Amino acid sequence: MQTEIYSQGIIRPARGKRDPHLGPVALMVMLPQALKRLVQEAGAIEIPVSDTPLYRLYLIEARTGSPIALAGPFIGAPHAVMGLEKLIALGVRKIWALGWCGALQPDLNIGDLVIPVQAISEEGTSKHYPIAGTAPTADPGLNRILGDAIVRSGREFTVGNIWTTDAIYRETPEKVNRFKELGVLGVDMEISALLTVAAYRSAALAALLVVSDELSDLKWKPGFSNPRLKENTQMAGDLLLNLSRTLAGCNPSESNSMLTG
Repeated sequence: MQTEIYSQGIIRPARGKRDPHLGPVALMVMLPQALKRLVQEAGAIEIPVSDTPLYRLYLIEARTGSPIALAGPFIGAPHAVMGLEKLIALGVRKIWALGWCGALQPDLNIGDLVIPVQAISEEGTSKHYPIAGTAPTADPGLNRILGDAIVRSGREFTVGNIWTTDAIYRETPEKVNRFKELGVLGVDMEISALLTVAAYRSAALAALLVVSDELSDLKWKPGFSNPRLKENTQMAGDLLLNLSRTLAGCNPSESNSMLTG
């Protein structure tokens, strides 16, 4: 059984004959509207890949530095992992991820920013990637860069653990209370799998999540029409794109363009 678990998969992520070589930096966006906006703002160009077209891949060219890959939208661990595996196969080594989460703690509100450190997996993808040690963590260096950038922007954020699940309709009171007592900040559908695959493939990944709904009092409080959610999701996307440009070695004026308009 152990031999089977640790053997290579029959279908492996690979660069097809017509696939591009990407630069080392990518931004994965879980949210359709956020992706659409970033594509427009950055002037990204869609590029074809030899994958089932379950998500879109774009390239942001720069006058200096490496091009940046922009990919999405994604929903759930299996979908996001398909995208991450392909990005890594095409040459990406540093990945930012942008998504939403439901708040489990009473001091987290709609639109608040969360930087995950670890994720508790209740999704079915991570267990297929054997990694040694404890639960995978976000890349400390990328998290430090991200936190410093948010501080410079004058915003606040919370750092901690996330619970990842496949089953949004099975976020039961018992589970919410248990994870709440453990100090888990929120719940999402992708982060634990993304961190696991990044660790398995020796890539660096960090994420920024925006609180989209609240569950801490065991009643669902959606915030999808809240202006603060829209505003901070846009800000988070701009910030991650700005950091992507910096990591890719772009000219500072290009890096700052998304934040200055």
